[in-house]
Amino acid sequence: MAVGRPVIVLIPAFNEEDTLADVLAGVRAVQPEAELVVVDDGSSDRTAAVAAAEGAAVLRHPFNLGYGAALQTGYKYALARGADELVQMDGDGQHEAGEIEGILAPLRAGEADLVIGSRFLAETGYAMGHTRDLGRRIFGLLGRIAGVEISDPTSGFQALNRRTLELYTESFFPHDYPDVDVLVTAARRGIRIRETPVRMLESPRASTLHGGTRAIYYVYKMLLSLWAASGSTKERS
Repeated sequence: MAVGRPVIVLIPAFNEEDTLADVLAGVRAVQPEAELVVVDDGSSDRTAAVAAAEGAAVLRHPFNLGYGAALQTGYKYALARGADELVQMDGDGQHEAGEIEGILAPLRAGEADLVIGSRFLAETGYAMGHTRDLGRRIFGLLGRIAGVEISDPTSGFQALNRRTLELYTESFFPHDYPDVDVLVTAARRGIRIRETPVRMLESPRASTLHGGTRAIYYVYKMLLSLWAASGSTKERS
């Protein structure tokens, strides 16, 4: 794959002032030509100021719209910039900047349109809590039933080419939790998905996406989304 522009590294952020500077500095150290883009999803702290001080482009939501909405804002920005490839990673320090090149490699070799950094393809010592691990296994099972084999369906460490960016700016992309349902839709729309093993650190805080009563809603939402993805595919065929 010929790459005509520097890679965009997208970081959706909500109240990440304590960790964001180190994350951005880490990316800059290993990807000095990358364009750093932070989407501040309605933070109440100094997230936007920290990002700007580190030289990142800052896109701000007036209030918290959700993780998926923050990602899609970044995707639309990347397309407007003419990006050929984008890496997304979290702002809490869980994802290691040194893994970016490995995630990009299948894209640049023309082997995939979407690459997911997986904590579970190889033994890395990563420990996930029992509840979250159970959720991962359930969503992995749902993905397999729908025809998509992914070991780490909740990983937010991903690389996307322009074809995937164009798909992910469509209206089906969820504003809250884009996970296995999105991957199923992508696969059924012809997106070539590949996983690659990565090392990740444990998040310094509990997940705000899949914890507490949200986990119940999350399962319900995934089932509905997978059903909708199957229906939309049949309509297209």
